[in-house]
Amino acid sequence: MGIRSQNNTNPLAAYLDVFSSTGTDAVTPAAPSGLTATGGVISDYIDPGSGNIYRAHIFTSSGALNVTTTGSFGDTVEYLVVAGGGAGGGTVSAGGGRGGGGAGGLRTNVPGVQNAGGSPLTGATFPVTATSYPVTVGGGGASVSNANGLPGTPSYFGPPSAPNGITATGGGAGGYQLGSNLNDGGSGGGDYSAGTPYVGLGNTPPTSPPQGNNSGQGSNSTAAGGGGAGAVGSDAPSTAGSAGGAGVQVAIAGPAPDTTGVGALNPGPGQYQWFAGGGGGAGSWNATPGVGAAGGVGGGGAGKGKPGFGNGDAGGTSTGGGGGGATGGGGSGYAGGSGGSGIVVVRYKIAELTATAKATGGAISFHGDKTIHTFTSSGTFATKANWSAANVEYVVVAGGGGGYNNDTGGGGGAGGYRTGTTPIGAHPVSTAIQVGAGGAPSYTVRVTASSGGPSYFGTPLTAAGGGGGAGGNPHSGAGDGGSGGGGGYLGPGGAGNTPPTSPSQGNPGGAGGTPGAAGGGGGGAGGPGGDQRPPYGGGHGGIGKQLPTTFQNPVSAPTGTGGGGLGYPGPGTGAAALFWVAGGGGGATDNPTNGVSGGDGGGPGGPYAGGGNGGHYPQTSGEAGKVNSGGGGGGTDDGDDASPRINGSGGSGIVLIAYPS
Repeated sequence: MGIRSQNNTNPLAAYLDVFSSTGTDAVTPAAPSGLTATGGVISDYIDPGSGNIYRAHIFTSSGALNVTTTGSFGDTVEYLVVAGGGAGGGTVSAGGGRGGGGAGGLRTNVPGVQNAGGSPLTGATFPVTATSYPVTVGGGGASVSNANGLPGTPSYFGPPSAPNGITATGGGAGGYQLGSNLNDGGSGGGDYSAGTPYVGLGNTPPTSPPQGNNSGQGSNSTAAGGGGAGAVGSDAPSTAGSAGGAGVQVAIAGPAPDTTGVGALNPGPGQYQWFAGGGGGAGSWNATPGVGAAGGVGGGGAGKGKPGFGNGDAGGTSTGGGGGGATGGGGSGYAGGSGGSGIVVVRYKIAELTATAKATGGAISFHGDKTIHTFTSSGTFATKANWSAANVEYVVVAGGGGGYNNDTGGGGGAGGYRTGTTPIGAHPVSTAIQVGAGGAPSYTVRVTASSGGPSYFGTPLTAAGGGGGAGGNPHSGAGDGGSGGGGGYLGPGGAGNTPPTSPSQGNPGGAGGTPGAAGGGGGGAGGPGGDQRPPYGGGHGGIGKQLPTTFQNPVSAPTGTGGGGLGYPGPGTGAAALFWVAGGGGGATDNPTNGVSGGDGGGPGGPYAGGGNGGHYPQTSGEAGKVNSGGGGGGTDDGDDASPRINGSGGSGIVLIAYPS
């Protein structure tokens, strides 16, 4: 099939102009077109081996694939469905090593995918019709201090009648002596102890081809690695933890060497789109060397041990990687790493063409006369020799701050929001992209929740992570950041726009209230966090920002409160209520009176712009900020008897880059 166009610098963009009839090169189409659908973040690309043009819909949060026509290339789609990874086990002071979390189950029908033993993992064809197909993206198991990990949650893609869809099971939890079926899952979570009962079973419940593998075997001194989609977890030796099982590469979102920032990076060939690696087991707390082990390629978090005692590393965001296990030591207990959230990607053929692109990195789409690169995790933006743009337009959103999760908790501040244009420099050139992680909540009295991680498009263009929420009696002091965290227990909110940028990257958090009252809301990119609402209501999170029109591609519009596309719902109706990011987290309330609530995330009437709603007494956890929103986590007042306290983490950030096609 041939497409004739005057756009010689980017034939793929010209092709999309042809069929949308919106670009300057549009002509009467003389060739068949593919399936038409909306939902998720869009990636349009040319497969270098076949010359086929594919469109991939990338879901890092739940939504729907809305198919309107099936086109002339058939009615089948290819999918990748990865569940949330299990968390690694945490431990008390001087406790033995805990197991790594199992990877989330991985199911795909992309041709050629194999496990480490060479067995195929490609499932059956998946026909579609003109209807809406729900997508559920499972969350990773939450990090829990001084306790066994928690399992990941399932991901799903399929028709409204659930039994006919594709379900991937959450990864099994890592821990001490979970045994039985408590660490079974998509891939099994590892344990500390030796013996038959203490191996986490993968591919549970069974699917064909299998969705994952078993964990390794512990040693009664050190812990086993969790299983991965491509291999079993390793058995633990007597002093060191054992590695998590490897995941697999599924190049569904773009050419394997070019699509950075989707899935995890393989340090060998240096390519992304690796998923579902198991978490590493923890080492011994007293024997030498006692070191923790690496997580499996595909987003598995590393385990910890002696001498580097600490919390296990988290599984990679949107990879389904298992969290690493922890070992006690140095007078402290530690938390296992949280499991990585899952991902769902659906692709289909839309044309046949041989061409080259102007740049690589992230998910690539075309809207109007612009080419857009969307980074939902860290990667590299690399121009090619045919680059012709003088400037690029960008949006950089950092990770949101965590909410405070113990006593009149303040909401987390939104990640810093920066947008503008910048020259790209000499060509070809590679620019590092970092997408900041959301900050962890705090469970300890008078300890401020963690700030979000910074995001950047090259180090000159850095957005600061959102400040953590405050709490405690007396208050711990809210964190400063891109936007400030909410205050708690008579405390002020944290400062926003820290460090200062012009224009401002964020706003301050709201103030907390009197004893037995409520926390303030975290600041948002578009406005300050609200103070405690008399007499006892939690402060609302600050409103976020709507993405510039350049990035508002209708086929990537969010669907419902879960998002499922680019950005999240905001205030207003119609187009004004779409593509919002960086809302502050709501503050919590301590008062049990009926009708009293925590503050809304992202402004009154939320949750908006990815901010998490605040919780309320008794034991109602604040909501986490949304994935790839930069939203602040909601505060919680759990009291002293709620266990486990697991919610209120900040949302990860996002980086967007656009240039003329």
